[in-house]
Amino acid sequence: MPDVGEGLTEAEILKWYVQPGDTVTDGQVVCEVETAKAAVELPSPYDGVVHELRFPEGTTVDVGEVIISVNVGGDADEQPQTAQPAASEPAAKDAAAEPAEPTGRQPVLVGYGVAESSTKRRPRKGAAAPAEQSAARSAVQGELNGHAGAATAAPAAAPASRPLAKPPVRKLAKDLGVDLATVTPTGPDGIITREDVHAAADPAAASATAPAAAPVQPQAPQPVPQAAARQEQPATGRETRIPVKGVRKATAQAMIGSAFTAPHVTEFITVDVTRTMKLVEELKSDKDMTGLRVNPLLLVAKALLVAIKRNPEINASWDEAAQEIVLKHYVNLGIAAATPRGLIVPNIKDAHDKTLPELAASLGELVSTAREGKTTPAAMQGGTVTITNVGVFGVDTGTPILNPGESAILAVGAIKLQPWVHKGKVKPRQVTTLALSFDHRLVDGELGSKVLADIAAVLERPKRLITWA
Repeated sequence: MPDVGEGLTEAEILKWYVQPGDTVTDGQVVCEVETAKAAVELPSPYDGVVHELRFPEGTTVDVGEVIISVNVGGDADEQPQTAQPAASEPAAKDAAAEPAEPTGRQPVLVGYGVAESSTKRRPRKGAAAPAEQSAARSAVQGELNGHAGAATAAPAAAPASRPLAKPPVRKLAKDLGVDLATVTPTGPDGIITREDVHAAADPAAASATAPAAAPVQPQAPQPVPQAAARQEQPATGRETRIPVKGVRKATAQAMIGSAFTAPHVTEFITVDVTRTMKLVEELKSDKDMTGLRVNPLLLVAKALLVAIKRNPEINASWDEAAQEIVLKHYVNLGIAAATPRGLIVPNIKDAHDKTLPELAASLGELVSTAREGKTTPAAMQGGTVTITNVGVFGVDTGTPILNPGESAILAVGAIKLQPWVHKGKVKPRQVTTLALSFDHRLVDGELGSKVLADIAAVLERPKRLITWA
């Protein structure tokens, strides 16, 4: 499983496109995997014959794990080139003699460059093993750490390696003031888990279970195996448990981070959009818009872009490390899309430079790609502001949570016929409610109100798309 960056540490294998014995070529798609960002296709980096699939579909695999081995030539009984070298003593010795990283092209996910760092796992601390294998693993570790003499040093003399822990666990340890170097890992391959950190932070609570666990190698139940077990169990009784992973897990974590980091303010406005709805119908029959998706969302997006042009300070982000407000001179317009795998927010790059037909084409492509589950990670990065259309579900409005790193998000409610005072008389008009949430650290009430009022003004009288553009 290649290192895709972006802080991602695992991916789920959704579908294998090859089986043992199949011939594959360099660049041929061999499987589809789902990261916390999106579902993407994984190409083979070799020409050869598939020797083994290491994991079945539906398995969540850590970055660095070998998921497929390919015979790239010679006798079919030879050790596959991609197999893990620590599987036997001779293989371990070969690993000590050879460079830790292959020199050829490495497998990468679509949209990412070649990973430079080695994905080989370090040995579990304190794990029992034959002396020869321990020495071989120490040699490999020495090469990884750049110590020339590590190949002949005893395991106890090897330089201390950085504790293995995923980013959320490292943050938890930092928050609790726990030094990870002092924590005894119980996770697979020596990975430190949340339970290990809590145990180190509260030794009194951990001591109650320590005597039973001390005589044997730790085998405490971990969150991942429990989730896998739940996935395999059929729905029984009156409950069904669904493991949270992939896009849904990433969305949940991002929303928690956004809600409790950026101070949200939400303002509302109800507006008569009768003229906008008439313009939508006219555009549908316009020859310049033939074959394009024309709907109210298109004009809402254009109205937001006009409002940003009139109030550019709202198109910004907050740099916590530098304590600076970063003004963006471009608009990557995000559109929240509900998919079978969860909510994703791909964005239209440089939406501010697009004509109405170009914007319509981009919106149509974005929605179609999202529904097919083919949205790439690159399409979901770098957004500046977002639109979420809750009106398609018949909802009047809501209080949307900011997409992390963005300054504002606009919720568009359902457009309905309502009694409205128009030219001094009560008439049935097409009315909707807009809600704008913004980060109050960089957008004050005046600026947020101006932006929302401008959006409403354009939708009430769409000719302002011309006069204000």
